[in-house]
Amino acid sequence: MAQVRLTEFFSQRKKGASGPKKPAAGPLSSPVHREFVRVIAEAAGREDRTANAAKAASDPQTPKRPSGLSPERGSAAAEHSSAKRTRRVQAGGGEPAPDTRARRGARKKLVLPDDTRRSKNPLGGAQAQVPLTPLVQVGAERPAYQRYHTLAQDIPPGLVLPLHFRLLAEMFRSMDTVVAMLYNRCETATFAKVQQGVQDMTHRRFEQNHVAQIRTVFPEAYALKQEKNIPTFSSGIKKGEYQLTVEPIIVSDHSQARPVLSASLLLERRRVFHQNLISLVKQHHQEFLSSLVPPVSVPEDRLTRWHPRFNVDLVPAVPVSPLPEPPHRETLSTAQEVLDRARLLINPKMEKALISAAQQVQPRPAQGSETKCAQKAAEPVAPAGLVPGSLKGVSQSLLDRIRAKEAQKLQAVMTRDPAHEERLLMMSRLVDLARILRGIFVSEKKAALTMAAACSRMVASYASALTTGDMEKHVRLLAELAADWLTLHPIRKDVYLKMDRKVELAVVLDKLSRRLREEEQV
Repeated sequence: MAQVRLTEFFSQRKKGASGPKKPAAGPLSSPVHREFVRVIAEAAGREDRTANAAKAASDPQTPKRPSGLSPERGSAAAEHSSAKRTRRVQAGGGEPAPDTRARRGARKKLVLPDDTRRSKNPLGGAQAQVPLTPLVQVGAERPAYQRYHTLAQDIPPGLVLPLHFRLLAEMFRSMDTVVAMLYNRCETATFAKVQQGVQDMTHRRFEQNHVAQIRTVFPEAYALKQEKNIPTFSSGIKKGEYQLTVEPIIVSDHSQARPVLSASLLLERRRVFHQNLISLVKQHHQEFLSSLVPPVSVPEDRLTRWHPRFNVDLVPAVPVSPLPEPPHRETLSTAQEVLDRARLLINPKMEKALISAAQQVQPRPAQGSETKCAQKAAEPVAPAGLVPGSLKGVSQSLLDRIRAKEAQKLQAVMTRDPAHEERLLMMSRLVDLARILRGIFVSEKKAALTMAAACSRMVASYASALTTGDMEKHVRLLAELAADWLTLHPIRKDVYLKMDRKVELAVVLDKLSRRLREEEQV
């Protein structure tokens, strides 16, 4: 007799639609047939397990069962799967249809595509991994985050450094920190030690060409030498080999026997390095200004920002300075070197014969190369002030006046004070803020408002995001430029705003616009 399950007991006690549905009438609907199918399925499962165990015992090449799966757990899992298959057959559904199996396979493929998933081994063997795509694409053109690095900086416009210059400044800061630590504890700073420390701090590759670039920017920073017999704990470097050593150059009084590279000196050296980088960019900027039509001349001490058309990120890399090389021992490796060394032992006739043979071996220039070079030199060069096709018919004097006016405006922009630039930005917002403030006074129907209440209402009404402190600065500037319309009255701890409603708003807006144009021309 079939064993009664606990779920069937509760379904019999609770009458309703929530209970399990009765199996549909069919060839397996009677209890006797269902019990017969269950017994046959269990017997088939036991026979399969016995056959697999015998085959694994006889064949040593058969992979073993995973260590985490015991025989008892394996038999229980097999019985559970056979019981599930029996219940599905008893329910009258039979085996899943082919389209159902296809849908299940499609869902599995959607979860783990064949081209990205790892091959699964149910016996715990090695899994084949798909090679990962490199993060950086190799190509002649630099990626966009390097070409437009300065445009993505959340800093006020000014003398911004290109990306490779900023990375070099970061490497100098890390290198100076490592060298200072080694120098202050009287330890010789070799390039191997400095390289490991800088790479740990910056998480970037640090090579000798970076040291050569740092030497170009700040030659007074370090004294570089090639020394040997330096104690090292690395197996890749022998004690007798020459190593590049780095020693900081410190200018101090003679009261100390050995000066210390303190934190204040590190900050000063970092500031000098940054100023030297700015000077290098200024040289390229000056070349760009001289190539304009008409050329623009701006003193370097008055320059506060780059020309709008000057692409900072296209500035070439810092040139490399020569580093000290280990002493070279001359060795004879070719026959020509041996002949050069033995020239003193050869008679004059043989020496002349060798010279004539060497001259015959030298390659001659290809015919027609000189003619091609002369043709290239004779090609006309396009003039710098060539007028484009869209401006044909416009007088040259008018174009010259427009270009001169544009150059004057750009020169004023490049030499403008940052504080004055911030004032102009605030004045450009006053027209909209004046309208908002007038509407607040009209809606409140009050003669005076506190500064805190007015600023909070204006922050909520203005299109751009401004803080309450910034809005207060704008209100004070508005009261300064339109004193006859808006006045401030400090009373005790609060500041009150009072507006003269007799003054037309159009007059106030016209006055603010005219004052902004006057300030921009300065």
